[in-house]
Amino acid sequence: MRPVRPGDRGPAVEDIQRRLLALGFDLGRTGVDGVFLGATAEAVREFQMRHELAEDGQVGERTWSALVDASFALGDRMLYLRLPHFHGRDVTMLQQALNALGFACGAVDGIFGAFTERATREFQRNAGLPSDGIVGANSVRTLMNLRHVWEGKDAGAHSAAHIAPARAAEVLERADVVVVGEDDIGVRVAERLINLALATTDRARIHILTDQVEETTAAVVLRICATCTAAAVPGRPVVHVHGPEGVASRLLTALEAVPGASHEVVIELDAEHSGDELADQRTAVLLLDAVCVVFD
Repeated sequence: MRPVRPGDRGPAVEDIQRRLLALGFDLGRTGVDGVFLGATAEAVREFQMRHELAEDGQVGERTWSALVDASFALGDRMLYLRLPHFHGRDVTMLQQALNALGFACGAVDGIFGAFTERATREFQRNAGLPSDGIVGANSVRTLMNLRHVWEGKDAGAHSAAHIAPARAAEVLERADVVVVGEDDIGVRVAERLINLALATTDRARIHILTDQVEETTAAVVLRICATCTAAAVPGRPVVHVHGPEGVASRLLTALEAVPGASHEVVIELDAEHSGDELADQRTAVLLLDAVCVVFD
């Protein structure tokens, strides 16, 4: 991006000013006027100093990225484990709250990694929410209802406690699995499943089969679809996913029913799968957890 410099005018400057104002910086009497001078330039330098950035008074790529990160409030967006990791002020607040409540996620670094996912899932389980590691509206509402418990408390009190990823990284590093998306929703879920595995450990051996790679020697092939039928995938057992219960045991039964060294199973998603971000991510979490249980 082209740096926004003192003397510049326009919508980009207005965006910067709005973010600075929301963060509590004083922009003087003119406020958000689209002119990068005076109080705005001083606010940018103050922001850079606080975030240990080069105090050049310009909004380049690093300063802009830090400004965007600092602008997120918890609940502004859905958070979950992925690559690249979510990062920002909302993640920092989540980590502070989880640590203070006793759900250890390690150092408060503002990065939603595997340890933060695990702490999130423990919190959700204790709160009676779906334990999927996805910080959506219900999780945020429940956490904010406990604000009087965690706000202002020592966020490092439990950061050094025994922590581990939500799923066993060593299992993913030895699991010889290929996933295939058989329709549009299947492709999206397969891609999220792979991304989730790699976000847990960069040595995960789960791969996706593409049009360019039509054959595989993997021990297990999972063909994921929302609209396929048994007739469309003859000779392969079908595991129906209609909720979180029993998926791992049904997957294990299906794999054991396939003779030979290579096992192919069709994963048929719920017909009411909405196909939105939350449904795709929740399904990917469910399937990856099932794979970990089977290979463990």
